[in-house]
Amino acid sequence: MDRRPTFVMDVSDLPTIVFRERNPIFWGNVLYMTIEGAMFAMVFASYFYLRTRSTEWPPGVNPPYVWYGIANTLLLLISVLPARWIQLRARAGDLRGSRNGLLVLAAFGAVALIIRGFEFPALNCRWDTNAYGSMIWAMLILHTGHLLTEWVETLVMIAFASSSRMEGKRFPDFDVNSDYWYFVVGWVIVMNFVLYWAPRFL
Repeated sequence: MDRRPTFVMDVSDLPTIVFRERNPIFWGNVLYMTIEGAMFAMVFASYFYLRTRSTEWPPGVNPPYVWYGIANTLLLLISVLPARWIQLRARAGDLRGSRNGLLVLAAFGAVALIIRGFEFPALNCRWDTNAYGSMIWAMLILHTGHLLTEWVETLVMIAFASSSRMEGKRFPDFDVNSDYWYFVVGWVIVMNFVLYWAPRFL
C-alpha cells in the first residue's frame, strides 16, 4: 500500500473567463490576421509590379470613381466606435451592452456591403479588361470576402448574445470579433489608397 502523501492542486480561484493574451482564441485570431495580411500585401505588391511594366496607368481605362470608396472608408472608420464599445462591455460582463453594440456593428457592416455593391461598377473596367482590371477586381473581391465574413461572424455573435444559453465564456469571443473588425477597417484604408489614389498620383 502506497502511504506517500498525495499532492492536490487547488485551481478553484483561477478565472474561467480570460481576455486578450491569456486566451488562446486571441492568438489564433492574431495568426489568422497575419496570414491574411500577408495575402493582402502580396496583392498590393503585384499591383505595383504591374505598374512598373506600364507607361500608361491605368492602362486604357479611366481611374475608378472615388466617391463610393470614400463613403465606405468613412463608414468603416466610424464603425470602429461600436467595435470598441463591444470590447469594453464584454470585458465588463455586460451582456445587454455587448448585444446592442453587436447589433449596431452588424448594421454598419450591412450598409458597407451595400455600398461595396456600387463600388464594383465604379471601377470603370471589367475584371477581364486587362491585367490592371483583373488586379483591382481581385483586390476588391478579396476585401469584400473579408468584410462579408466578418459581418456573418458578427451575426453569429448576436445569436450567441441573444440565446437563453448564453455563457460567460462567449464574452472573449465578442472581444476577438472586434479585433478582426479593426483588421478589416485597417486594410480598407490601405486598399483604397492603392485602388483610388495611386492611379491618379503614381
